Amino acid sequence: MTARVERDVEETIGVEETIGATGTAQIPRQRGGGLLDHAVRYAEERHWDVFPGTWLEAADGREHCSCGDAECERPGAHATRADWANQATGSATAARRLWGKHPKASILLPTGRTFDVLDLPESAGFLALARLERMELPLGPVSCTPDRRMFFFVLPGASAKLPDLIRGLGWSPSALDLIARGEGHYIAAPPTRVGGWGAVQWVRPPTESNRWLPDAEELINPLAYACGRDAADARARGL
Repeated sequence: MTARVERDVEETIGVEETIGATGTAQIPRQRGGGLLDHAVRYAEERHWDVFPGTWLEAADGREHCSCGDAECERPGAHATRADWANQATGSATAARRLWGKHPKASILLPTGRTFDVLDLPESAGFLALARLERMELPLGPVSCTPDRRMFFFVLPGASAKLPDLIRGLGWSPSALDLIARGEGHYIAAPPTRVGGWGAVQWVRPPTESNRWLPDAEELINPLAYACGRDAADARARGL
């Protein structure tokens, strides 16, 4: 790390120590409504493109992915067709029609259009949130997946610039578990359930106050530091 980053770390480390394992307690109560209602709100209120994915079906006392693959890696939360990018719509009317046909379908959001996401471990994400809020840095919506990943919503273009941003802070991109998801990718949106794990949740839900997304450059310092510290802690534990 550079001296500047190390200095910033020392100024905030006391606050960050309080997050750790208790971070999940900060997840707010989720807004009500079914999958259709949420999909329509994302399209209507945020102007996000949405498209329906697979869903969970109960059989033999277990939940299975509607795709029928017994070894499905993302049961109930992946695209149903190869041309999913063409299926995505920002129309609330179209969203009502799509989820009207498949009311249990997961809600998937294509990245690289109105937003990219910075994807990092949940433990590092809560550490970064403490620092971001203390420094009063801009923050968009933030979601948390049941397999313990956290997504920070940022302006499109993050995937192209992230490696150089990380190098600029003195890190090697390959050393950090920090990924930018842009064009050609998608994420599952709350309240989508992923079989075997639970539901995707908002850590910081979409509101009027975070309608304008930050650029990746505004968040990279605390996110990179948190991922670096998370990796160091894992090495110390022998993981």
